Formats: sequence, C-alpha cells, structure tokens
Amino acid sequence: EKVKDFNAKDQNGNTVQLSDLLKKGKVVIVFYRGQWCPICMPHVKKLQKDFGKIKDKGAGILLVTPENQSYIKKTVKKTHVEIPVLHDKDYQIMKAFDVNFKPTAVQRFVYNTLLGADLKNAQSDDSEILPVPATFVIDTNGTIIWRHFNRDYKKRSRVQDILELL
Repeated sequence: EKVKDFNAKDQNGNTVQLSDLLKKGKVVIVFYRGQWCPICMPHVKKLQKDFGKIKDKGAGILLVTPENQSYIKKTVKKTHVEIPVLHDKDYQIMKAFDVNFKPTAVQRFVYNTLLGADLKNAQSDDSEILPVPATFVIDTNGTIIWRHFNRDYKKRSRVQDILELL
C-alpha cells in the first residue's frame, strides 16, 4: 500500500516533508502516545540509541505523536532524542496510517489522572485520540514494506527487526 505524502513540524519548528526524506532513502515512521507513556519513553530512548545504525542503513526515521510542541519538549528532555519528533496536528498522519483510536473512559482516566497525560490540553483538540503504537517502514517509492501494529501497547517494534529489514 502506498502512503500519502504529509508534512508536519518537528521539535525544532522545522517542517518535515515525507516525500523529501524518501528521495534520500527508506523512512521508518514510529507512532507513540506521548511523554507521559511509561512504555513509549524507553522505546524512544532505544530508537535514539540506535539512530546511527538506522542512518548507516541509508534510512531516515520519524517519531509521530499527537502531543503539541510544549509536550514534545518534555519528550526531548526525558529522552535526549535527536530523531525528528512530529506533532500530528489534527491527527492527519495517524488517520492516514489508520492507527488512531479513542481510549475507553477508564483508560483516559488512568492516563490523565495516574500518568499525567493531560490529553485535552496536550493535543490539537479535546478528543483525547491516541495512536496505536505502530511502526512502518516506507520504501523510496512510498510503499509500506513492513509494519509492526499491535493493539497491546506493551508490544513495540524491535530495532533489530527494523535493521534486518533495512
């Protein structure tokens, strides 16, 4: 399946265009929930740790979150991530990859109260939409050549699997 081109602002305010990155090589796209997520932050740290290995394979990588810039800064502070972190304004990228969902009322209570997610203020609107934590590898022609998609938020893509594919 081919992906639609998109652009979004990264943590430095730069506009990142998928088609520009695909001119240079394959692109790994990783969706994560936010800086409040106790599974997401170690995953982001692992991706950052192996960022050089992904680049050595000639690929780019993008992290996509529904959180706005002030919350993305918290991710950067917690993980020291240098990978471009994109704010998915209005959930357009999540919708294009069909990873968006609305957590149950109980889940939202846990996320907002116990984990400090502040979903209504951290995102584009107060819908509290989140992504399934998924990973896609996009070939230079815009075709999805691999994905890791699991509704169990504890199961994440492994860097080793990504590197083997690249």
